[in-house]
Amino acid sequence: MITAVAVAGCGKGTERETIGAVPGVGDPVPAIQLVAGSRHSDPLKDWAQRRADKSGIPARALQAYGYATVVLAKTQPACHLGWTTLAGIARVESDHGRHRGAQIAIDGQVKPPIRGVALDGTNGNARIIDPDATARAGRTVYAKASGPFQFIPDTWKRWGVRADTDYTTLTGILEKTTPNVSNDVRGSPDNIDDAALAAGRYLCASGGDLATARGWRKAIFAYNHSDSYVSQIRATATAYAK
Repeated sequence: MITAVAVAGCGKGTERETIGAVPGVGDPVPAIQLVAGSRHSDPLKDWAQRRADKSGIPARALQAYGYATVVLAKTQPACHLGWTTLAGIARVESDHGRHRGAQIAIDGQVKPPIRGVALDGTNGNARIIDPDATARAGRTVYAKASGPFQFIPDTWKRWGVRADTDYTTLTGILEKTTPNVSNDVRGSPDNIDDAALAAGRYLCASGGDLATARGWRKAIFAYNHSDSYVSQIRATATAYAK
């Protein structure tokens, strides 16, 4: 049962736990040529398809997770992000983009769009105002988490990145550990390629070296400030690694 759409999401949450083991990184993602284009993750299609049935993860989602880890391995090699961590987060947040019957299109768009509840401080949720929507509406509008990785608007604005951006431009963006991108390369949280890459970018910036137990836990805790969430992601990612 997917409950995290209502209570979790990138950039919110509270708690603290002891540091546990780092999940395995799973089967190696094959090296691919990184070029811009709407089908940039296609070279990973066979790799993803062979693992889809066994893992229960849609092949199109696996392509996105694999592509994100390849890109980040090249642009932030000290991060050591495994695709299993991205898969663990996406499973908890949206059942890999399938929450409430949503599906992933060939271009990576998740339809219908997945939205969390309004984060108005009720039912144990954080109270987070969406400043842009509030300015447009002229009244208080509470943020809702969006997409397969459940980004809140402010976090997406800071870390969102379009996965099919020209690789030279993309390299310049991802080699930085601080957020600052223009609207034309921010992409969409409803696109699983964009969302997986943005999630990886956020995790690497938050945790540093995800091959260490401290770094991995720090990254996941930053994604959602909850000990139980960290434990859930660890268990899910570990299962995928096996």
